[in-house]
Amino acid sequence: MIENSMFEEEPDVVDLAKESPSYPIDSDDAVYEPRSSRLLVRGLGENDLDEDEEDYESSARLLGMSFMNRSSNQRNVASSYTRQQYSESCLKPSTKTTVVGVLILVLVASMIMVIYFLPGCTFTRKGCKKSNSTMDSIYPISTSGEPFPWTELRLPPSVYPVHYNISLHPNLTLMTFQGSVSILVQVLNETKNIVLHSSDMNISKVTFEGKEVHVLEYKPWQQIAIKFPEDLKKGQYVLNINYTAQLSNSYDGFYNSSYVDTNGTKRVLAATQFEPLAARKAFPCFDEPAFKSNFTIKLTRERKYISLSNMPKVKTTDLKNGLQEDEFGKSVKMSTYLVAFIVAEFIGVSNNVSKTKVSVYAVPDKKDQVQYALDTACKLLEFYNTFFEYDYPLSKLDLVAIPDFLAGAMENWGLITFRETTLLVGSNSSSIDKQLVTSVIAHELAHQWFGNLVTMRWWNDLWLNEGFATYMQYMSIETVFPELDMDTEFLNVRFKALTKDALNSSHPVSTVVSTPEQVEEMFDSVSYEKGASILLMLNATLTDGEFRKGVIEYLQKYNLSNTESEYLWDSLSQVSKQNLSVSKMMNTWTVHKGFPLVTVERKGTQVTLTQEHFLLNAENSTDDSSLWHIPLTYVNDSCSVPSSSTLNLPDQVKWLKFNFRSDGFYIVHYDEEGWKNLIDALKGDVTVLSCKDRAALINNIFALSRSGKVSFRDVLNLMEYIRNETQTAPLTEALFQLGQIFRLLDKRSEFNLASRMTVGNTSYKLSSGQSQSWDLESSVSEMTLRSALLEMACSLNIRNCSTQAKHLFDQWFISNKTFQIPSDLMRTVFKVAAQTDEGWGKLLDIYKHSINDQEKRKTLEALASTQDIRKIIWILQRSLDGSVIQTQEFPLVINAICKNFAGYLYAWDFVKENWDKITQKFPVGSFAIQSIIMSATSQFSTKTRLTETQNFFTSLGTNGSQMRIVQEAIETIKLNMRWMEKNLNALQKWL
Repeated sequence: MIENSMFEEEPDVVDLAKESPSYPIDSDDAVYEPRSSRLLVRGLGENDLDEDEEDYESSARLLGMSFMNRSSNQRNVASSYTRQQYSESCLKPSTKTTVVGVLILVLVASMIMVIYFLPGCTFTRKGCKKSNSTMDSIYPISTSGEPFPWTELRLPPSVYPVHYNISLHPNLTLMTFQGSVSILVQVLNETKNIVLHSSDMNISKVTFEGKEVHVLEYKPWQQIAIKFPEDLKKGQYVLNINYTAQLSNSYDGFYNSSYVDTNGTKRVLAATQFEPLAARKAFPCFDEPAFKSNFTIKLTRERKYISLSNMPKVKTTDLKNGLQEDEFGKSVKMSTYLVAFIVAEFIGVSNNVSKTKVSVYAVPDKKDQVQYALDTACKLLEFYNTFFEYDYPLSKLDLVAIPDFLAGAMENWGLITFRETTLLVGSNSSSIDKQLVTSVIAHELAHQWFGNLVTMRWWNDLWLNEGFATYMQYMSIETVFPELDMDTEFLNVRFKALTKDALNSSHPVSTVVSTPEQVEEMFDSVSYEKGASILLMLNATLTDGEFRKGVIEYLQKYNLSNTESEYLWDSLSQVSKQNLSVSKMMNTWTVHKGFPLVTVERKGTQVTLTQEHFLLNAENSTDDSSLWHIPLTYVNDSCSVPSSSTLNLPDQVKWLKFNFRSDGFYIVHYDEEGWKNLIDALKGDVTVLSCKDRAALINNIFALSRSGKVSFRDVLNLMEYIRNETQTAPLTEALFQLGQIFRLLDKRSEFNLASRMTVGNTSYKLSSGQSQSWDLESSVSEMTLRSALLEMACSLNIRNCSTQAKHLFDQWFISNKTFQIPSDLMRTVFKVAAQTDEGWGKLLDIYKHSINDQEKRKTLEALASTQDIRKIIWILQRSLDGSVIQTQEFPLVINAICKNFAGYLYAWDFVKENWDKITQKFPVGSFAIQSIIMSATSQFSTKTRLTETQNFFTSLGTNGSQMRIVQEAIETIKLNMRWMEKNLNALQKWL
């Protein structure tokens, strides 16, 4: 999927779903350690209150009330009773009588307690019943009130699914579906229980080997269980379950979707999104990656619809009431999260690649936008078949554009689903639009081998899926479509990963995963971009095609199986002829979080290298003992060839630049003389370093400035060379870094300072915006640079940029879109138009009626860039309720609004006020939630906003406070505050 252990129970708790108390969050004191799905906060989680008092106090804080302890409450309750007044004539018992009476009472009470707490004990020769297990006291309570026979979130390994027969009938009028599943299970070890997953289903009947059985359900863990009076012997059995359910109205499980066609008719469909934990919402199953099985699927539908699933359709049967049943072939062995099916009014086009029929499906109105995707998929499928030396194993491969789809795409085996904007390409689409579509297709096709054919055993190694697919998407496109300039894009991706991984709140590539929320959170930059980055570094380290040979060995050895990281390292080690332990080297990059800072100190010809864990805020580091096996490379003014062996520098070497082409996942700091020599060399001739190396110097020095290792004056010294820069990679990196600071200053109302810093010096290239062409451009690199320069120039109205953009918009609109705006400039032009009431209204009408998805997305970003508060509030409401703007676009809307001063606080307030609604639409911890939180908070830089953010997320309890992204948000705000404290006054003086 492209974008973005479960189950340690708390001892001595009867109902494990009980909400735990919330504590204040501080990212510097918090360590992300699972404890039954809540954050364990060191230094804050211990106090002298008992559990009930903690709950009272937490609730009181949440409600804004002062805390009153229970003893006070009890005194108040006691005082409401009137004490009985006895007559003074009554005799008082003697001391002896009192003592005897007390002893008798104690004895009786003790006997009652024994009988009450040990109901298995009798006063007979049988004595006390022995407990079956020490776990008896912590069994969860099922919905029926009976003890649920399993105490972990991970399923027991004693029963394994062999084959599923699934029959489904979705009713697209009532938005419900009926289902039945017959599971052939293999009992591996004798057991009295079968435990599997089920969520939000009404189970009507369950039979086991033809006999009806009672089913227990524990909803907090989405598990059901069948208990047997005797142990099931090893062997195969058949479990049948009949059920009904609502089609989901969120974006996971078996969900309903709708769109309005060009005739104004509302169309409905049903589609699936199961990764990571939602197959259980469509059919009861063993919903963990390691439980691979075969699937046979039948779908009942109305005649006007078609149905699709992982495998080819083998037959269609006519049923009564005008219905038809489609049956699909038996699938290959695969994990439940890869199962998929669709019922919709789609049409498709097809082509054949070797033995595989490749098809692209879309709604009928967009049938003319599928050809590029079909051609691209065919070329990439041929490439992967050759590269992996293992042909795609299915006879068909469908790519389907879903009108309402949250993820960028999903790699379901044989039935890949996409957002329309990541699959469809219109006739006026630019090469940049094609770059996005090509990237997503390449990513999902790579998954057909990495993820589908060979699957990670558990979500802790998600990077084996996503990191590999991300790496292969860039590598394959660079080979098959070199004109798309993916090399520069991959460099930007590595910079993005470095930024996230420099935080204390980051996590290892391979890390412990416990709760469902933590599984969702694994779909982040570390699993995707860092995973891809360390594979690039490894490939650059190995020689003679050893990386590819190792990958082929890995796929052939573990096809249709589940693996862990070590399996990949072992395969690569077996083919490598180098004196290198791949496992030892790569474990330093996957087991530890973060990455190293390499410091270079030079004295004459002697160079000293040291490494340390690089953190943007090292003052509160939770892990400072890590050492990495770093494959060092460097380039100097005498040699343009990288070396990773020894540093025998001749006297004439003037400068030295480490991490050649930024292939390594680390950053480099030089001593004062080292930085000076590099800057002087660039001022003399920018071509002494490759464009990647120049971009890396810019990225590294901004990171070093944020960490406090260099001053911002040092950053400005390097930036002076930019006046001579012409290449896309270093210029766009400089614009990105300056844009980050610009937005921080903007949100602090430092408008004049922000503008002076960004455009006051021609060396920053923004004043050259007027020299940029507004005509059609074919080079992806040139388009990328031009769009970045002109968007910044128009936002600041440099050299009448806005006037030119407005003129283009008017021509385009008057011509009824026959006049063509270059696609790469469309967002910039639309943003300028959106600043007037008339332009905004025109864009809203365009958004409602456009069937070009790239155009529609750029239009939405422009609508969200308005400075009109009423319009901002309207677009927030409409994108969350889905009435005008699809809810899948809500994270994009939040991001676009928060870039501008006018709306960023309104967006933050909207998120807080509508948190419950938001988390009903998007799962807690998901990539969408991560994006919403960081968009809304990442530009805060004051103590007030920090406190407000901490208090809000603390108040959420189990509905969000435990998320890692919350720690990242708080840490980012603190870093912004520190940067402002150190640099604001200096900036005012310098600029």
